[in-house]
Amino acid sequence: MRVQRQMVCRAMQVLQLCSVALILAAGRPGWAGADRGQALFRLCASCHGNQGEGRLDIGAPGIASLPEWYVTAQLQKFRLGVRGSHPQDTAGMRMRPMARALPTESDVQAVAQYVAALPPQTPPRTLTGDLAGGAQQYQLCMVCHGPDGRGNQQIGAPPLTISNDWYLLRQLQNLKQKVRGADAPRDVTGAMMQPIASTLSEQAMQDVISYIQTLR
Repeated sequence: MRVQRQMVCRAMQVLQLCSVALILAAGRPGWAGADRGQALFRLCASCHGNQGEGRLDIGAPGIASLPEWYVTAQLQKFRLGVRGSHPQDTAGMRMRPMARALPTESDVQAVAQYVAALPPQTPPRTLTGDLAGGAQQYQLCMVCHGPDGRGNQQIGAPPLTISNDWYLLRQLQNLKQKVRGADAPRDVTGAMMQPIASTLSEQAMQDVISYIQTLR
């Protein structure tokens, strides 16, 4: 069933990519900003949802209202192969060709602006952990992500409170296993997170993520 869902997602992505290509080819001079971002977002919507709400069944996280700077940075990492090139990162490998389908830097910017402007969603919780233990673990996260979990652009720390709990768990696992963050020269923030994730057990990950959900 999971393979079937992934195949459906890929087929939808191909159709959306063709649609976006036609839209870009027919684009009028000076066409930019929100209209262009909305048109390009059709490619993202095939997996992330029309409102950027995400889909657990295919491992596509919610992205609505993520900061423009963070979306831009991640799209660039996927375009350059900093993310989505490890064979164990199946979700990232699906994302990489989608990011590379954006023709120009201005297209990346337009999509990032559109995603940032989407109304924030409230993803359902899928994990249960010890909140007291999670609060203790979060003391280390607080240094970069802030006491409210809203992140810090100056050091490239994203907000955590609008992400799906299952997605946060997967990224901590990827960081611990060096599926993500192993390319230190090109992924400074990932390299900073890797030693932190490596200290966490599976239960500690669930505890700290459960605590993060209470900061919304």
